[in-house]
Amino acid sequence: EQLTIYIEGDGLAVLHNQPSPDPTPPTPLTATGLQLALQHPENNAVYLARPCQYVMAEHQHHCEPSVWTSGRFSSQVIQATSVAVDNLKKRYRAQDLQLIGFSGGGAVAALVAATRDDVKQLITVAGNLDHRYWTNLHNITPLTGSLNAVDFHPQLKAIPQYHLVGENDSIIPPAMIKKTLCTFSPSPSIKIAILQDFDHNCCWAEQWPSLLSSL
Repeated sequence: EQLTIYIEGDGLAVLHNQPSPDPTPPTPLTATGLQLALQHPENNAVYLARPCQYVMAEHQHHCEPSVWTSGRFSSQVIQATSVAVDNLKKRYRAQDLQLIGFSGGGAVAALVAATRDDVKQLITVAGNLDHRYWTNLHNITPLTGSLNAVDFHPQLKAIPQYHLVGENDSIIPPAMIKKTLCTFSPSPSIKIAILQDFDHNCCWAEQWPSLLSSL
């Protein structure tokens, strides 16, 4: 039995150029990872938010801003996510995993996959696979406490992968994904698809069932 796990993006990591007090996506419509999961065509799928998203204030014991800013892809975050994946896998009695990550969730999905041997497919949607490139591109603060997915290409190269990006995405532009995947050894199991008329948020959820069936 295979379980598909959708991993959410960074949510509201920054507000008015300062760390947000709560990284939870402001509305369900801004939670693209959730919207993708809701459009999954079968029942064997679950949604996994990022650490400290959707957590009530009284339960935010380890929720310091670094968790969703400079350390959003830290080893601690990846380990915590992998523990959550273990729990979901056990709960649903799954043997294999398909990980699907949106935006920053693509980085988390890739980093989790790099540490496991049960991920049979990795799909990223507008995935941030090289945060150094990304912070340089947008002239924003480097994610100094984070692992970088592109650095784990030796551990990832054996996993079948699809990396989807919108042609009009200015946040994660196609050039970024192309450059990142050039680091990987050429492999027929690693594919990129650039979607015409798509940007960072449009129109992934609306067309997700047909996109997923075409992979």
